[in-house]
Amino acid sequence: MCNLYALRKSQDEIRQFTRAAHDRLGNLPPLTGIFPDQEAPVARIGADGQRELVKMRWGMPTPDWHRRGPVDHGVTNIRNPNAAHWRQWLAPEHRCIVPATSFCEPTDRPDPVTGKKVWTWFARDESRPLFAFAGLWCRWTGTRGTQKNPLDGEHELFAFLTTTPNDTVRPVHAQAMPVMLLSPDAIEMWLTAPAERALRLQRPLPADYIRIVATGEKEDTA
Repeated sequence: MCNLYALRKSQDEIRQFTRAAHDRLGNLPPLTGIFPDQEAPVARIGADGQRELVKMRWGMPTPDWHRRGPVDHGVTNIRNPNAAHWRQWLAPEHRCIVPATSFCEPTDRPDPVTGKKVWTWFARDESRPLFAFAGLWCRWTGTRGTQKNPLDGEHELFAFLTTTPNDTVRPVHAQAMPVMLLSPDAIEMWLTAPAERALRLQRPLPADYIRIVATGEKEDTA
């Protein structure tokens, strides 16, 4: 699963890519390493029917039968959106796109020299063009954060879909890869189409559409 990604483009480039009519992010610095439970930019259809950029916390509510303790650490990746827990958020009003420039997976096997897994960054190419993850979002009331620093109240949460890894990702991480949307048509389809049609986008990109652009670090600063 993908539990680390980056968003390194300017706020204006993100607005243009997402075609957001409203930017509610405030000042946004480059995000070279976004981890679970952190806030990150998300684009959704707002109450006025136009796209808006907002910040949400990464990690949808954990199913009750998987919860452990008072703090919900959230579910970052959704592999089976037709499961009962996720179906409540499949309508267009709960879909979103998550802008990104790269994502990271640790190798399944540790490096034979260091004995540690190698963090591996994937992007469209070395210039890190923008793309979007196909995501779901919701409002949820409860406790996030950590036991030492709990955050109680209402939260806007997101996660994104995963799918079978393609031939670029599989040698590194054989379990899954994020669902990536590249074109305006794919983004529009994900945000507005009926669920049965939108979920056709849950498929891996062709292998030559992404490549490894960095290894070894937990931030994409190359």
